[in-house]
Amino acid sequence: MGEKPLRVLACGDVEGRLTALFNRVQTIQKKSGQFDLLLCVGEFFGSTPEAEAEWQQYKSGAKKAPIHTYILGAAGQATVKNFPSADGCELAENITYLGRRGVFTGVSGLQIAYVSGQEAQQEPAPAHCFTPKDLSALVAPLTSSSKFRGVDILLTSQWPRGVWHYGNNPEVNTKSCGSHSVANLADKLKPRYHFAALEGAHYERLPYRNHVVLQENAQHVSRFIALATVNNPAKKKYLYAFNIIPMKTMDPSELVKQPQDVTENPYRHPKDKTEKHKSSFSTVEEEEPASQFFFDLSKKQGGGFRGRGRKRHPDGDDRGRDHQGDRDGHHQGHKQPRRHPQPTGPCWFCLASPQVEKHLVISIGEQCYLAMAKGGLTPQHLLILPIGHYQSVVDLSSEVVEEMEKYKTALRSFYKSRGERCVLFERNYRSQHLQLQVVPVPLDRCTTEDIKEAFMVQAQEQQMELMEIPEHTDLKQIAPPGTPYFYVELDSGEKLYYRIQKHFPLQFGREVLASEAVLNIPTRAYWRECKQSREEEEESCKQLRDQFQPFDFALED
Repeated sequence: MGEKPLRVLACGDVEGRLTALFNRVQTIQKKSGQFDLLLCVGEFFGSTPEAEAEWQQYKSGAKKAPIHTYILGAAGQATVKNFPSADGCELAENITYLGRRGVFTGVSGLQIAYVSGQEAQQEPAPAHCFTPKDLSALVAPLTSSSKFRGVDILLTSQWPRGVWHYGNNPEVNTKSCGSHSVANLADKLKPRYHFAALEGAHYERLPYRNHVVLQENAQHVSRFIALATVNNPAKKKYLYAFNIIPMKTMDPSELVKQPQDVTENPYRHPKDKTEKHKSSFSTVEEEEPASQFFFDLSKKQGGGFRGRGRKRHPDGDDRGRDHQGDRDGHHQGHKQPRRHPQPTGPCWFCLASPQVEKHLVISIGEQCYLAMAKGGLTPQHLLILPIGHYQSVVDLSSEVVEEMEKYKTALRSFYKSRGERCVLFERNYRSQHLQLQVVPVPLDRCTTEDIKEAFMVQAQEQQMELMEIPEHTDLKQIAPPGTPYFYVELDSGEKLYYRIQKHFPLQFGREVLASEAVLNIPTRAYWRECKQSREEEEESCKQLRDQFQPFDFALED
């Protein structure tokens, strides 16, 4: 595409030797021309009086860095004082602290993800340490986009644990070196270049793949480079120069070219997987965060569901309460229902769960309940959920299927009365309790055919092929229990299905419906950007209950 590459320098621990570093950079630039930026990993500041005096010269402006320099935060308690806040800021002319963690995108489109410090070993974490929460906050917004392919550069101070698997061996103690959390971060962010330091060693790992050969589409390779300390007596390499064209402007066929010496992904090594439980970050994104819908279910119900007519006791058993709320323990006028399947551990979606946030509940039936989606695409974005613990539609008993269909019919009538058609979708992947998402689309926004085409086209862009399920074919015939899948049901009765092979963009359903072709609200594609306060949620739910009441069959005696 003729894009001009950026010329980048990366450096290991500076430890306060700024003049030595910048003299070396100037020598390199005299020989081979100007570089665009210098990225420093590991410990930038020193704690000796000499190092502090040297820093004051740059801070005061007496000396100036000869290149735009970006640094990570403290990797030890002694240098925390050099960083005025956890947020990034300019510390001196041409020397910028990136921040605790985040993504820096240059004007060229180059995307640099970074995490400062070392993995915290205790709570609360010291200022020079990062926590699983920091890594989750970095990963989630990036990987939730269905267009995410990776980042150009990842900067961490610590090495990723196990990076040497399948590759050449580093000159470090592999029994104690590195962090599992950083390894997991690198696996998820798929950086083209990953730089780290702190070990006083230089190590350039062979490039590794980010895909499984013959099972997944080809992806770019990753290169891990660890750098030594500036001016180290053993003269180990501490500066690394490279050219890079930002991923977003590169020709895709060029980006995925595989060098001859490429290896398997070290973070998917069998031994490494068994050790991953040691990392508290390793579960991030393994399952869609349950808090999308229900956070804090142990709180008092205040302002929660106040159904009229038949009501369910929050423990999931029907206690036969009538309008007056008597509790005689009998189910009046009905057979005692079968006990609902229970989860083996905590579940955010089982109605009996102490985790369930009841103020989001709109209606409760015998087998299913209706709740407002937290961070919904639209104010009327709802969820149909089974009261008992079922993972997917194909696992449901016939009674649950029957009532779920009743809720679908009621919602179609409800939306129709508002001049809307509804789209239902389910993602049976990285979730433990079925959530059938129901999203209304105004009739004048687009046709059902437009919605269908949007799903088909955007799936193809992701190298996924949605298939149509024949009209009278049951989903159970196509997807045996345990099969990961994505499923869409349109108001015409048409059904689309994709059998998830390995990876699947978690927000795909939302992204399609939020896209220009359908609702045209792209900023609402990611639910975290749409969250309301508890008070706003309670008010929205109250309005929704009142609006849905004429269609709510669960209120009939």
